[in-house]
Parts: sequence; C-alpha cells; structure tokens
Amino acid sequence: MTACSLFLPSCQFGTLKWKLCLAQWSLHRTIFYKKLSTLDFPLYAKEKCGLNGVEYVNEFFFDKAKDQKYLSELKQRTSDIGVKNLVIMVDLEGDLGHPEAKIRQNVVNNHKKWVEAAKFLGCHSIRVNGYGSGTPEEHSQQLSDGLRQLSEFAQDFDIQIVVENHGGLTSNGEWLADVLKKVNMQNCGSLPDFGNFGKFDPYKGTEALMPFVKNSISAKSYNFDKNGNETKIDYLRMLKIAKKFSYNGYIGIEYEGKKLSELEGILATKRLIKKTAEKLGISIIPS
Repeated sequence: MTACSLFLPSCQFGTLKWKLCLAQWSLHRTIFYKKLSTLDFPLYAKEKCGLNGVEYVNEFFFDKAKDQKYLSELKQRTSDIGVKNLVIMVDLEGDLGHPEAKIRQNVVNNHKKWVEAAKFLGCHSIRVNGYGSGTPEEHSQQLSDGLRQLSEFAQDFDIQIVVENHGGLTSNGEWLADVLKKVNMQNCGSLPDFGNFGKFDPYKGTEALMPFVKNSISAKSYNFDKNGNETKIDYLRMLKIAKKFSYNGYIGIEYEGKKLSELEGILATKRLIKKTAEKLGISIIPS
C-alpha cells in the first residue's frame, strides 16, 4: 500500500503542515478533582495552553450526550472563543468486538448518541475502542462487524469512526490495521497513540496504522529529560513516520505523567512537538 491511499485522505504532496490540539485526558486529575469542567475546558486550552482545538473524553460528560441545552452551551462557548471541537473519545459503552451478535448490536447502539453529539458539536470523529474476546481471528471478525455497523450509521452524519490502540490486542498495530482492512470503509480508520502499544513495538505499530489515519494522531507523553525529550518515546522517530506517510492533520497532546503538573506536561509536550517538527522541516500552523 502506498503512503497516499484511500485511507489517508489528508495526504498531499508538497509542504506538510501540522496543527496541535489538546486531549482532555491531559487534565484528567484536575477534572476528577472538580477543579475544571468540560464546559470550561476549551477556554483553558486556549488561554493556558495556546491551543485552539480540543478532543473531549465522554467520561467527563457521560450523561450529557443527549442533553441539547448542555451541548448547545458547549458549542456556543467554543464558537465564542474560536476553539474547534475535533473528537469525542468514547469509553465505557461496551465492547464493539463482543462475541455475541446481539450484545455487539447493543454496543453499537450505545455509541450512536456520541456520533450525533459529535455532529452537533462540529467534530470530525469519535474515537472508539476495539475491545472484545476470543482468538485473535475471532476477535478480528467480531470487531470488524461492530465497526462496520457503527461506521455505516456514522456515514449519514459525516462522522469518522477512528479506533485507538488502547490495550489488549488493539495494542498490536499490525493486528488492528488488519481489522481496518476488513472493515474497508472510507469513514473508518485509526487514531494511533504513541504510548499505548504495550508489549508490542510502538514504531512498527504506528507505521502499520498510519495508512488508516484520518485527521488525528495522539502524542502521548509521560516524562522529559533535561533536554526536553520524552524519556519513553522517541518523538523524532515517531514523527518521522508521520512525515513518511505525508500526514497533514492534527496532533493531539495527551500528557499522562505525574512528575510535572498537568499544565507543565502539556506545555513540555507542545515544545517537543514544535522542536521535532522544525527538525523535520514541517510547519506547525494554528488549528
């Protein structure tokens, strides 16, 4: 498969441009301690982090998916300050790769309200998990069925269904890429996370998933050395892979460390991405 494929619609020839955004999970401790609400998150991203795009976590407003008053206020707030709503990360809604077809259908139905919420907010995607059970082949077949059903529903809303490497078999980028080949739908792809490959090779996994990327990749970070480099993840190597596939899109900052404050970790990740992009000759532009 070539770098520019039907699964990489943002691929262009010429100068690459990346845009940075903030994943809400970067502030999970602050949010869990009730010091920041989802409604106030976009303003925090803009004023504290200098980022004009946001990726939400549904866990932080789990009961609001069909609350039009709440969603309207969130949409208005982002519109007022010029922040773009990009992705809703969907958790806690069941296993799209469940072995029982009836349960799998229920899980698909659980996700539909987040597709509708994403459309209302102006997002381009919802991120889902690929959990399930059985042998790798059984899990693959079950998950591809669940993803296909959800993607077919999402087509009418112009929403993309993107799967993250997020534990278990999904941390095997090559296995997950094979699942996406089976789904074979334009609006179903991947959202590679630099830090969620577990026991599997993160660089091979990212390379396997890049042909299926839509509009976002997730720049996970934990800790930094005295030169500002991530201590677990080789950012230069990771972003070289993105460049190899002519990626043009968002890079979501997702700090998950504990040594720095959440804000310090976000800003350190932002500096590292900018520094690395400069080495690669890639522009970082406003989102």
